[in-house]
Amino acid sequence: MSSALTFEHVFKPAGNASAHTLLLLHGTGGNEHDLLPLGQLMPGANLLSPRGQVLENGMPRFFRRLAEGVFDIEDLKQRAGNLADFIQAAAAEYGFDGSKVVALGYSNGANIASAVMLLRPGVLAGGVLLRAMVPLEPQPLPAIAGTRVCISNGEQDPTIPAAETDRLARLLQRAGADVEVNWQPAGHQLMPADFAVAKTWLQSW
Repeated sequence: MSSALTFEHVFKPAGNASAHTLLLLHGTGGNEHDLLPLGQLMPGANLLSPRGQVLENGMPRFFRRLAEGVFDIEDLKQRAGNLADFIQAAAAEYGFDGSKVVALGYSNGANIASAVMLLRPGVLAGGVLLRAMVPLEPQPLPAIAGTRVCISNGEQDPTIPAAETDRLARLLQRAGADVEVNWQPAGHQLMPADFAVAKTWLQSW
């Protein structure tokens, strides 16, 4: 395995050179195995699932935070760059089409996915962001026209107010992304409706 593959990860090939690759990004305390069952939401896709490299009280994350909802922006920028490099190295190592990588991230995983979109345009073709908030606001904004985003957040989420969801959607739209927002009658935990939304959206690719 190439030394450029710097994340512990699982890769499950689709056996089709033209297939999309679903990048699965876990939430705080998860690992590279947690979201693998969600691969069924995009049948026929390769699955690439890395483990976050930051530990918070022993729980893996993709970047550091200073408090609940307060991110270490410099660390976030570095970690987003590292993840983008890993995605590109994995495409070379495993032979999948690097222009067809779509993220599916939950919470911390959703936030690193949108950070990659904003900081490294073109690495992700789009993504499903489950329980996502604004990771950072780069200046100037990148041009990410053609990037497709599906946000699914909870109406009663104690950590992500509705205004924060709207701010994320507007930020991505200002950068040129095609953004769809879905609301669930839920808090921060996922529910079946999230998976139904994700499945419909992913199967439209």
